[in-house]
Amino acid sequence: MRLKFIKPMEPELVDTPPQGDDWLHEIKFDGYRTQAIKDEDGIRLITKNGYDWTGRYIQLAGEAAAIGAESFIIDGEALTINEAGLSEFHVLQSAVTSRKPLRDLYLVAFDLLHLNGHDLRNLPVEDRREILQELLPPSGRIQFSEAMPGTGAAVYHLVDQAGLEGMVSKRKDSVYRSARQ
Repeated sequence: MRLKFIKPMEPELVDTPPQGDDWLHEIKFDGYRTQAIKDEDGIRLITKNGYDWTGRYIQLAGEAAAIGAESFIIDGEALTINEAGLSEFHVLQSAVTSRKPLRDLYLVAFDLLHLNGHDLRNLPVEDRREILQELLPPSGRIQFSEAMPGTGAAVYHLVDQAGLEGMVSKRKDSVYRSARQ
Protein backbone atom coordinates (compact mmCIF):
# COMPACT_ATOMS: atom_id res chain seq x y z
CA MET A 1 0.00 0.00 0.00
CA ARG A 2 1.34 3.44 -0.93
CA LEU A 3 1.35 5.75 2.09
CA LYS A 4 0.22 9.32 1.64
CA PHE A 5 1.84 12.45 2.99
CA ILE A 6 0.07 13.66 6.14
CA LYS A 7 -0.31 17.40 6.63
CA PRO A 8 1.86 18.15 9.67
CA MET A 9 0.64 19.07 13.09
CA GLU A 10 2.01 22.54 13.85
CA PRO A 11 2.65 24.02 17.28
CA GLU A 12 1.00 27.19 18.45
CA LEU A 13 3.34 30.02 19.46
CA VAL A 14 2.79 31.10 23.08
CA ASP A 15 4.48 33.61 25.37
CA THR A 16 5.14 31.32 28.33
CA PRO A 17 5.94 27.61 28.63
CA PRO A 18 3.24 25.29 29.97
CA GLN A 19 3.25 24.30 33.63
CA GLY A 20 2.74 20.88 35.17
CA ASP A 21 3.99 17.34 34.68
CA ASP A 22 1.66 16.52 31.78
CA TRP A 23 4.10 17.87 29.20
CA LEU A 24 7.23 16.83 27.39
CA HIS A 25 9.59 19.47 26.07
CA GLU A 26 11.93 19.24 23.08
CA ILE A 27 14.43 21.57 21.46
CA LYS A 28 13.02 23.30 18.37
CA PHE A 29 15.54 22.88 15.58
CA ASP A 30 16.02 25.38 12.77
CA GLY A 31 15.59 23.38 9.58
CA TYR A 32 12.94 22.14 7.17
CA ARG A 33 10.02 20.09 8.46
CA THR A 34 10.20 16.74 6.68
CA GLN A 35 8.36 13.44 6.63
CA ALA A 36 10.30 10.28 5.85
CA ILE A 37 7.92 7.81 4.20
CA LYS A 38 8.80 4.18 3.53
CA ASP A 39 6.41 1.83 1.75
CA GLU A 40 6.34 -0.70 -1.10
CA ASP A 41 7.43 2.07 -3.51
CA GLY A 42 10.58 2.84 -1.50
CA ILE A 43 11.60 5.97 0.38
CA ARG A 44 10.25 9.49 -0.06
CA LEU A 45 11.25 12.58 1.88
CA ILE A 46 8.48 15.15 1.75
CA THR A 47 8.52 18.77 2.96
CA LYS A 48 5.76 20.22 5.15
CA ASN A 49 4.17 21.69 2.01
CA GLY A 50 4.08 18.29 0.29
CA TYR A 51 7.12 18.65 -2.00
CA ASP A 52 9.19 15.55 -2.70
CA TRP A 53 12.82 16.38 -1.85
CA THR A 54 14.12 12.82 -1.86
CA GLY A 55 16.70 13.70 -4.52
CA ARG A 56 18.03 16.59 -2.43
CA TYR A 57 18.04 14.50 0.75
CA ILE A 58 19.71 11.46 -0.81
CA GLN A 59 21.88 10.77 2.27
CA LEU A 60 18.79 10.59 4.45
CA ALA A 61 16.96 8.41 1.94
CA GLY A 62 19.67 5.75 2.20
CA GLU A 63 19.54 5.76 5.98
CA ALA A 64 15.74 5.69 6.05
CA ALA A 65 15.74 2.67 3.74
CA ALA A 66 17.89 0.79 6.27
CA ILE A 67 15.41 1.27 9.14
CA GLY A 68 14.04 -2.15 10.08
CA ALA A 69 10.38 -1.69 9.25
CA GLU A 70 8.20 -2.60 6.28
CA SER A 71 6.53 0.81 6.21
CA PHE A 72 6.50 4.02 8.22
CA ILE A 73 5.88 7.75 8.28
CA ILE A 74 8.36 9.59 10.50
CA ASP A 75 7.86 13.29 11.23
CA GLY A 76 11.00 15.33 11.81
CA GLU A 77 13.21 18.29 10.95
CA ALA A 78 15.92 18.14 8.29
CA LEU A 79 18.92 20.24 9.24
CA THR A 80 22.62 20.87 8.85
CA ILE A 81 24.83 21.47 11.88
CA ASN A 82 28.00 23.41 12.52
CA GLU A 83 31.12 22.34 14.45
CA ALA A 84 29.43 23.29 17.74
CA GLY A 85 26.52 20.94 16.96
CA LEU A 86 24.02 23.74 16.37
CA SER A 87 21.67 23.80 13.39
CA GLU A 88 22.50 26.33 10.68
CA PHE A 89 19.41 27.21 8.70
CA HIS A 90 21.15 29.62 6.30
CA VAL A 91 23.56 26.85 5.21
CA LEU A 92 20.65 24.49 4.64
CA GLN A 93 18.66 27.15 2.79
CA SER A 94 21.60 27.99 0.48
CA ALA A 95 22.17 24.33 -0.30
CA VAL A 96 18.48 23.74 -1.03
CA THR A 97 18.23 26.71 -3.39
CA SER A 98 21.29 25.48 -5.32
CA ARG A 99 19.23 22.33 -6.12
CA LYS A 100 22.20 20.04 -5.48
CA PRO A 101 22.00 17.00 -3.24
CA LEU A 102 22.75 18.07 0.33
CA ARG A 103 25.75 16.83 2.29
CA ASP A 104 26.07 16.72 6.07
CA LEU A 105 22.32 16.54 6.46
CA TYR A 106 20.50 15.13 9.47
CA LEU A 107 16.89 14.34 10.28
CA VAL A 108 15.87 14.90 13.88
CA ALA A 109 12.87 12.57 14.24
CA PHE A 110 10.24 13.58 16.79
CA ASP A 111 7.10 11.63 15.89
CA LEU A 112 5.96 8.38 14.30
CA LEU A 113 2.63 8.58 12.45
CA HIS A 114 2.45 5.17 10.77
CA LEU A 115 4.23 1.85 11.24
CA ASN A 116 3.86 -1.44 9.36
CA GLY A 117 0.27 -0.94 8.25
CA HIS A 118 -0.91 0.78 11.44
CA ASP A 119 -1.96 4.42 11.73
CA LEU A 120 -0.51 5.55 15.08
CA ARG A 121 -1.91 9.10 15.16
CA ASN A 122 -4.57 8.26 17.77
CA LEU A 123 -2.01 6.92 20.24
CA PRO A 124 -0.67 9.35 22.87
CA VAL A 125 2.47 11.17 21.69
CA GLU A 126 4.42 9.63 24.57
CA ASP A 127 3.66 6.13 23.21
CA ARG A 128 4.40 7.07 19.58
CA ARG A 129 7.75 8.54 20.60
CA GLU A 130 8.66 5.42 22.60
CA ILE A 131 8.01 3.24 19.53
CA LEU A 132 9.97 5.69 17.35
CA GLN A 133 12.97 5.65 19.67
CA GLU A 134 13.05 1.82 19.57
CA LEU A 135 12.74 1.86 15.77
CA LEU A 136 15.67 4.19 15.07
CA PRO A 137 19.27 3.03 15.08
CA PRO A 138 21.35 4.49 17.95
CA SER A 139 23.60 6.43 15.60
CA GLY A 140 23.49 7.85 12.10
CA ARG A 141 21.94 10.77 10.27
CA ILE A 142 18.39 10.05 11.46
CA GLN A 143 18.36 10.80 15.16
CA PHE A 144 15.68 10.72 17.82
CA SER A 145 14.70 14.08 19.36
CA GLU A 146 15.12 13.50 23.08
CA ALA A 147 12.71 15.19 25.46
CA MET A 148 14.46 17.54 27.88
CA PRO A 149 14.14 16.76 31.60
CA GLY A 150 12.58 19.36 33.85
CA THR A 151 9.71 21.79 33.93
CA GLY A 152 8.68 23.93 30.99
CA ALA A 153 10.13 27.01 32.69
CA ALA A 154 13.48 25.27 33.33
CA VAL A 155 13.75 24.01 29.75
CA TYR A 156 12.78 27.44 28.42
CA HIS A 157 15.52 29.03 30.55
CA LEU A 158 18.14 26.59 29.24
CA VAL A 159 17.03 27.09 25.62
CA ASP A 160 17.10 30.87 26.05
CA GLN A 161 20.54 30.87 27.72
CA ALA A 162 21.97 28.64 24.99
CA GLY A 163 20.60 30.91 22.25
CA LEU A 164 18.70 28.06 20.61
CA GLU A 165 15.79 28.43 18.18
CA GLY A 166 13.20 27.58 20.83
CA MET A 167 11.33 24.68 22.38
CA VAL A 168 8.23 22.69 21.56
CA SER A 169 6.02 21.39 24.35
CA LYS A 170 3.54 18.56 23.83
CA ARG A 171 0.93 17.11 26.16
CA LYS A 172 2.08 13.56 26.90
CA ASP A 173 -1.37 12.16 26.09
CA SER A 174 -1.98 14.21 22.90
CA VAL A 175 -2.96 12.58 19.63
CA TYR A 176 -1.67 13.75 16.24
CA ARG A 177 -3.95 16.17 14.41
CA SER A 178 -2.94 17.92 11.21
CA ALA A 179 -2.98 21.74 11.49
CA ARG A 180 -1.97 24.25 14.13
CA GLN A 181 -2.62 23.13 17.72
